[in-house]
Amino acid sequence: MAEYKKAKGEAVDYSGTLPPSWKRVVEVWLDEDVPNFDAGGYVVGDKESTAFLLGKSDGVLAGAPFFEAIFNHLGCKVEWLAEEGQKFEHITHLATVSGPARMILLGERTALNAITRVSSIATRTRKAIEISRSVEDFRGTIAATRKTTPGFRLMEKYGVLVGGGDMHRFCLSSMVMLKDNHCKSTGSITKAVETARSVCGMYQKIEVECSTVEEAEEALNVGADVVMLDNFTPEQLAADAAYLKMRFPNCLIEGSGGITIDSLRSFCVPGVDVLSMGSLIQGVPYVDISLKLQ
Repeated sequence: MAEYKKAKGEAVDYSGTLPPSWKRVVEVWLDEDVPNFDAGGYVVGDKESTAFLLGKSDGVLAGAPFFEAIFNHLGCKVEWLAEEGQKFEHITHLATVSGPARMILLGERTALNAITRVSSIATRTRKAIEISRSVEDFRGTIAATRKTTPGFRLMEKYGVLVGGGDMHRFCLSSMVMLKDNHCKSTGSITKAVETARSVCGMYQKIEVECSTVEEAEEALNVGADVVMLDNFTPEQLAADAAYLKMRFPNCLIEGSGGITIDSLRSFCVPGVDVLSMGSLIQGVPYVDISLKLQ
């Protein structure tokens, strides 16, 4: 059912995928923002108050677990009026926060930073998914990359997931990706793949970054599971993906390198299984979300 809803771009609750350990960062975030005295909080005091979380531009809601955990840590409650993955328009009442006024204001900026960042990534991802599905002959997946903000990878990848995209590998341990520097250092693609296979185990996939179709052939001949055709033009990608699928029907082909929302449609070609986009996370335009005391 979750896959069906994801495919339809509907709200899906992915909070159950998060590891328990992530909540430790809430204290780190708050310690960064309030390392000592909070004179502004003293001004408003502890009177019971409510605040409305408002979506002030079009977007996709994501990051609810992070927003809620911040306020729960401060003794506040959050009542959600919208679901994660749900599109919202200007102006939408997304949630109500209740608790002591100083605690609401203490958590306000940290919580808004988190939910705005994650929602912005989900919004960009949803747009990319919609573009790819409008191309009749394309059956591939839109994925993120490992180009994430240090310390915030879990949240950014979560935004991709809620937006309907594929998170790609989460870290260096998730999958072996041999890039040009690995192959240059070892002397050849063949040696790099053989060396990686000797230590990574039979259940880990090996992907090789290739700048030519000849490099992709070498990688697949020596047992790579995935080839990344990096920085190919859309025309090159279409021709070489078709050729490789003819020679290696079971291989996975990833297209990557400088793909943006504006150029995405031209890269959605038959034979490509994955299009990875650093721009799903890096440099995304921010949706406008605010918190207003009532």
